[in-house]
Amino acid sequence: MARATGIGSLPGTDIREALKGVRDILGDGHLPYLPELPTRGPGADMIGRAAGLLVDLHVDLQPSGWRFVERGGHDASRTKALLRQDLDELAEAFDGYEGDLKVQCTGPWTLAAGVELQRGEKALADPGALRDLVGSLAEGLRVHLADIARLVPGASLVLQLDEPSLPAVLAGHLPTASGYGHLRPVDPLAAMNGLRDVLAAATDNPAIEAAATVVHCCDPGIPLPLLRATGVGAVALDVTALTPQRWESIAATVEDGVALYAGCLPTDGSGTVRAATDLVTRGWHDAGLSTKSLTDITASPACGLPGLTPEGAWRVQRAAVAVAAEWSERAES
Repeated sequence: MARATGIGSLPGTDIREALKGVRDILGDGHLPYLPELPTRGPGADMIGRAAGLLVDLHVDLQPSGWRFVERGGHDASRTKALLRQDLDELAEAFDGYEGDLKVQCTGPWTLAAGVELQRGEKALADPGALRDLVGSLAEGLRVHLADIARLVPGASLVLQLDEPSLPAVLAGHLPTASGYGHLRPVDPLAAMNGLRDVLAAATDNPAIEAAATVVHCCDPGIPLPLLRATGVGAVALDVTALTPQRWESIAATVEDGVALYAGCLPTDGSGTVRAATDLVTRGWHDAGLSTKSLTDITASPACGLPGLTPEGAWRVQRAAVAVAAEWSERAES
């Protein structure tokens, strides 16, 4: 059966209510997740939240953004406190739960593009800092996933790495600190190896059973061949405006054993179940994939939903569940 999930970020500031909504809508045969609530402010944003997981590397918030420092200050402490609160509420909301549970984290390349070195340039510009960041993030995720496995022992974990900046990192489109130039493009092999090292936090973690993995990128330039080469279990992308050529690349990805999380519902809440169902069914068919394999797809919004009202976000999540049901029905007909 096809199933539904969310990308991760939701509106509002009440983690208890967010977790309740996720479990109510997605907890029965779909893929619920630990929500992220960026409206709560620094430390709840995707860069600060991931930086708070780093081991033996410290960050704090500066006027220009998150920066590596000798020791963390108030903002770093707030980040850790928010995550502790989220995990406490997760344990309560998912008490007794058995099934898949998704956890999101910013991937190494988007994190390196978003955190500054002490001298002000992005971590992406320093090969040594990059190596340290990749290793630190991988270790931090090992600990994080083990904590969640202990709090929700019946869950089978799914790790999602969010990499919206990956296409710009590969293309050399990120500006330098001065704004007068661009950082060098990252070699695709280095990008692949960095992702593979961090994904290993889920697949080679002695503290948990091997977790499923997914990389999410809502940029139209998502590098599907590179992601296939990492050994990731699934890719999550915005499919609302794909060309036939991109659908062919998705077909090659699926035929290579990588599952699809289809972001088929616009994040402004304007999509309909019928439109999303037809969009993917048509693209799937035109790419030469079997209608029967529609059950292998996971339906989701195109990206996160923090820009909606809570009621609007839940409508989109319920629509994803309905889309998954429609795909399952069409696969059986």
